Amino acid sequence: MLQTMTVAARDRARMAEVSAVIARFGLDSLLARLGLGGEAREEADLPTRTRRALEALGPTYVKLGQILATRRDLLPDEWIAAFEQLQSDAPRLPFEALRPAVEAALGEPPETAFARFDTQPLAAASIAQVHRAEMHDGTEVAVKIRRPGIRPRMEADLRLLRHLAALAEARSAGVRRMMPSAMIEQLGREILDELDFTNEGRNADLLRADLAQLERVVVPRIDWAHTSEGVLVMDFVAGVPPRDPALLRGEGIDPASIADLGAQLVLEMVLVNGRFHADPHPGNLLCLPPSAPGTGDRLALLDLGSVGFVSPRRQHEFLTFILSLRGNDPGGVADMLGLWSQAGEVPRERLLAAAERLVARHGTGALVLNSMVADFFPLLRKEGLVLPPDLVLIFKAMVTMDGVLSGIAPDFDLSQALTALRGRLVASRLTRLASPDRLEAVLLEISRLSADAPRLMRAATARLEKAEEAGPETGQGQAVRHAGALVAGALVLHALIGVIAGFL
Repeated sequence: MLQTMTVAARDRARMAEVSAVIARFGLDSLLARLGLGGEAREEADLPTRTRRALEALGPTYVKLGQILATRRDLLPDEWIAAFEQLQSDAPRLPFEALRPAVEAALGEPPETAFARFDTQPLAAASIAQVHRAEMHDGTEVAVKIRRPGIRPRMEADLRLLRHLAALAEARSAGVRRMMPSAMIEQLGREILDELDFTNEGRNADLLRADLAQLERVVVPRIDWAHTSEGVLVMDFVAGVPPRDPALLRGEGIDPASIADLGAQLVLEMVLVNGRFHADPHPGNLLCLPPSAPGTGDRLALLDLGSVGFVSPRRQHEFLTFILSLRGNDPGGVADMLGLWSQAGEVPRERLLAAAERLVARHGTGALVLNSMVADFFPLLRKEGLVLPPDLVLIFKAMVTMDGVLSGIAPDFDLSQALTALRGRLVASRLTRLASPDRLEAVLLEISRLSADAPRLMRAATARLEKAEEAGPETGQGQAVRHAGALVAGALVLHALIGVIAGFL
């Protein structure tokens, strides 16, 4: 109660706005389902009205809805369909409303910082709008400007949502299974990262370095001299969004070539580098013709405020899941489902039954992730399985890219790209294992064990002698085997130390 009063006092104005929107769209029954009061009842248009309410509440709630749109393991199809329609478009502000913040960030008026600055915005979204400009050296750039006053408003939204999530978890076991507090924490991290444009600039630099060997992938260069928390200046990229294959062909771009490159790109990001564009929808991708004859069509990555990270362990798990699925191995798929579940232990036979259904439908033929996920997540929901948020983000990125590429090249098959990349995947894992830091840690551990080797050998010898004195009739066979293993292990350890020493 005290926490509720504190939140209400601090964010009273925003709470009033949220309450007014809830009343306007008639969402009392939704609050009841979340254990927050009101009367629970079935309403056919509740998902649509909830989506419209989120749009009315602004960017924090739109972002929350976009996260929920990826949670097919938690929500029925009608809710997913509604949240997938969420739009983050916003009215374009006159530049004079942005001018004070821009001049403070640049340290001078944009008319002098740039050789040319277009005050008419090129595009607008809920967090920022983009203007086109030209540097004094002739470089065309895009200038991304954060909307004024948006940070305190979004921080207030996050405080309210954290509080509501905690209340809902305390009052409803069904809501607890959905782990709303963890979801709000994920939302908070993403929002705070996206509000600071220096994060987006660093993401661009890191991804450009990660993808250096994919010469046909373009990541805009950041002009750090003019970039700050609220203003981002980067190379302007002109291209065609990957939506219409006929339009691509009209621009001299081969859709099949772009699909192959896009598959290489998403697999390289997720399964090799462990850093990936978390929202690769058509608005964040541009197709470009070859930079020189014979070099192939190119693909540019834009809007890098949202970047996901994959640990080596998760990379291994995800790859094991896909390879088990494609290898007609229900047991391997069931193992991964059991490992991933965050909603308690599910009986093995139920996991295996779910895995067998997945393998039967998607173990052969072209691997279409959108189709597989359409079966996969309802199965998870039916069996009460809840995936970790980081894994959901991986699936979202892979499925989004798969949908884009399938839309411009209907015969696209992600499994072919995966097979072609296997060599790179193995090489990257071996390189990681052989890194100097890892080798140093292994050597230190071996050296610690080697110091104990003489003691282990003496203990093992003593056990062998006692076993021999007791005779073969006294059931000491297991002790003999254990002692023999200790001696063999100590000898191998000494031999290994000798081999390593020879290389140093």
